[in-house]
Amino acid sequence: MDLPKHRPTPTTSLRDASDSSTGSWDALEWTKIEPIARFVSPANLDFLLDDEQVVAEGHGVVLVNTDDAGVLIVTNFRLIFLSEGTRKVIALGTIPLATIEKFNKTAVKVQSNTNQSDKTPTQRLLQVIGKDMRIIVFGFRPRTKQRRAIYDALLKCTKPTILWDLYAFTSGPSSFKNTSPLVRLLDEYFRLIGKASHRASMNMIESGSFTLSNDLWRISGVNSSYTMCQSYPFALVVPKSISDDEVLQACKFRARCRLPVISWCHPVTGAVLARSSQPLVGLMMNMRSNMDEKLVAALCSNRDGSRRKLYIADARPRKNALANGAMGGGSESSSNYFQSEIIFFGIDNIHAMRESFVRLREFMDTHGRTSSDGMSSFLRHGGSIWGGGNLSSMSASVSTLGDSGWLLHVQNVLAGAAWIAARVAMEKASVLVHCSDGWDRTSQLVSLANLLLDPYYRTFKGFQALVEKDWLAFGHPFSDRVGTPSISGSGNMSFELPRQSSNNIIPSSPMRQPSGTFVSQPPVSSHAHNANNYSPIFLQWADCVSQLLRMYPFAFEFSAAFLVDFLDCMLSSRFGNFFFNSEKERLQCNVFESCGCLWAYLADRRTSEGRTHAHCNPFYDPLKYSGPLLPPAAALAPTIWPQFHLRWACPEEAQSGELEAQCRKIILKNSEMQKAKEVAERKAREYTVAMESLNAELRREKLLNISAMNTAKRITKENTDIKRAIRSIGCKIHISSSGDCIVDIENNPVEARPNLYCSSRQGSSSALINDKKDPIVSVTDDDDDDGNNVIGRICESLCPFRTGDGGCRWPNGGCAQLGSQFVGLKANFDAFDQLSIDDSYFKPK
Repeated sequence: MDLPKHRPTPTTSLRDASDSSTGSWDALEWTKIEPIARFVSPANLDFLLDDEQVVAEGHGVVLVNTDDAGVLIVTNFRLIFLSEGTRKVIALGTIPLATIEKFNKTAVKVQSNTNQSDKTPTQRLLQVIGKDMRIIVFGFRPRTKQRRAIYDALLKCTKPTILWDLYAFTSGPSSFKNTSPLVRLLDEYFRLIGKASHRASMNMIESGSFTLSNDLWRISGVNSSYTMCQSYPFALVVPKSISDDEVLQACKFRARCRLPVISWCHPVTGAVLARSSQPLVGLMMNMRSNMDEKLVAALCSNRDGSRRKLYIADARPRKNALANGAMGGGSESSSNYFQSEIIFFGIDNIHAMRESFVRLREFMDTHGRTSSDGMSSFLRHGGSIWGGGNLSSMSASVSTLGDSGWLLHVQNVLAGAAWIAARVAMEKASVLVHCSDGWDRTSQLVSLANLLLDPYYRTFKGFQALVEKDWLAFGHPFSDRVGTPSISGSGNMSFELPRQSSNNIIPSSPMRQPSGTFVSQPPVSSHAHNANNYSPIFLQWADCVSQLLRMYPFAFEFSAAFLVDFLDCMLSSRFGNFFFNSEKERLQCNVFESCGCLWAYLADRRTSEGRTHAHCNPFYDPLKYSGPLLPPAAALAPTIWPQFHLRWACPEEAQSGELEAQCRKIILKNSEMQKAKEVAERKAREYTVAMESLNAELRREKLLNISAMNTAKRITKENTDIKRAIRSIGCKIHISSSGDCIVDIENNPVEARPNLYCSSRQGSSSALINDKKDPIVSVTDDDDDDGNNVIGRICESLCPFRTGDGGCRWPNGGCAQLGSQFVGLKANFDAFDQLSIDDSYFKPK
């Protein structure tokens, strides 16, 4: 969810600047507020979710925290505040109905310095307290009955008469369909016992064929019908040496039949992390169970048959454990459990956590920038500097934070989980963890220890498996602790949200007492549980996870922003994953098919942006922390979780995730540059290939050019040789521009025709003898005639070495017909040199 943005200069000023009223609710000038349009057009309701319907509207309402005026809308899912000017949703004033812890109407009678106090209108306020650390106050115009309309709508929508009227059921699964968590639980069990190659399915669950095992541990279906323990999952991991009958006997010795079962086992050493509820040892601490002792002893088994040490970690203070003995509970005796050691962590119960959370929330609201009384901490007490400008007041506020005890409780939980992880990882010992019922402090310690021991749980997929295993499957009562829907009575599907019977009126800090007189009604609780059972146990665990994320920023795939959105989704009850108190109840109401899935919704949000999404940790390095995280005690000093604790009271200071945001921008730019680099490299490779192809073509052209030049040189030489040969036999050759070849015979040794004209056209030849002129032979070469044939006919007609029978007197001379494809004769001067002149060669006819 988006964080609210502080508005230093509000659009409509609603505070009186008079000194007499500064710092209190009576500063609001209600009569000066002009109501805006009396209705919100359906065309402007694009901010509504699917199947979200408007129930009531209030106009001219003021959000006192930020001095904004606007429209307050109640839907079947949220309380929405729209800004008057922009009609945009203001995050601080918008809260899901299920996230509202309580709300009440308050009237403030302004004290006047005159005697006309009766004419002073009463300021009508609606205070809304959220489970997510915010306290909101809305102001309404007097005598408009709008506050009554909003209040009645809140009563109706936060307490529907039947379960199916809840928004999670009316909206259905939509696009965030849920797969069976039973299948996912079995897949996680298969991974733990080294059978990850097997894939679970509903057919496997229905047939009961999921009971796989390894050398030490096995998956048991003894609780498949939830008859043994209603708050345990349908499948349990137990020692292989313990039969189902022995499991049934051992469960009777533990509170609510929550017997010791395995939550995690080391893949190499075989050490296990187990969980259970307190043993029923009784007031005298002398009750025993042989089956329970046998089951616990089996948790210490080694593959070689030896026994490893066992630590029994009791999350409670020792005095609380002894006090539980009066009610039949208590703690184990190390003398009854072989090679065991009992450790008490001293973590307080749910009531102490609830009170601590309330004090922390009040501290944030009192000293925040957007306090519910409309005063900034900079101006409190009329001073111009924070805290009135004196060191003592600043120290007092810091001590108030310490007095809340929240950070001390967080540190105790972290220390206990780190101690458990160290025993398993370093000593190879097995650890059994329990508190009273084994579903509050036990879930915190076991799941945190799992997170420290197994890097798989520090990924998105592993974190989901961890929450579904150690919180949902093992029966943390979310309905009682958080206020999610519950099943009341004996199988009745009605949804009860009784009014809180507590007389705790919404407190006002002594620093913020208004000058007017309060007339307040008892607050109304908006969750379906006894207010005495409400406790932020799961929220505290998420706070512990954020502390580990701060200490080990490279070890987690997800970011603090993911944890905040995850908590918001859980508190909003938009999805059905965290409904009811146990796996059995969720199956009875068919939640998994009727409601959307929180995990699918969060995964869908990440899909659009990939690794640059705000839920992804940009510093994640799985290779750096591929083993267990074992923080030393000195590192376990927690701090305020700014993204969650400060986001409403101090929105600007809560932006500690800006560093991550800047890092994501750098990663995004780097990714874009990397893509651009890949494109450039691909184009460079294409250009290189093209250049190589052009170079190869150029080389081929150069070779062809060289070959042509060589050929031309050879032809030129041959022509020169032919001319020389022709001249040597007394002939001159002339080639006209028309292509005619003229051969002049200077000396003809034979008494032949004195003048001869030869023409060869289209395969025929003609000769013309002119006695009056010099012997001239004219040879015309048509395009269709072969040059060799023409030259051959010239040779046949003029060659002085021809014999009468067509033979050659100079066979070594190499005539044109045999050697040259160009023109004339090819002279063989070596043959000339060897030629012996014989008069018989030149005898006349």
